[in-house]
Amino acid sequence: MGISSHELHKEFPEYKDRIEELRGNDMKFSEKLTRYSELDQEIEGLEKRGGPISDDKMHRLKTWRAQLKDELYRALTNSN
Repeated sequence: MGISSHELHKEFPEYKDRIEELRGNDMKFSEKLTRYSELDQEIEGLEKRGGPISDDKMHRLKTWRAQLKDELYRALTNSN
């Protein structure tokens, strides 16, 4: 399995402007985006280093990242 970044603007390039709009105007979105980015970098770093982490913990981290991405996507596609 390859190591890849899951940065939100790479995952959803069609929402680049919306991401920036929400980042600046929606505190909840901005906080979730920050946590998502930190978590993505943590996972990527662990994968690159082959860090000492159990499969179970890595699975939990990736599940949390996926949940955050789903929440962020819902915010991006919500047309308020």
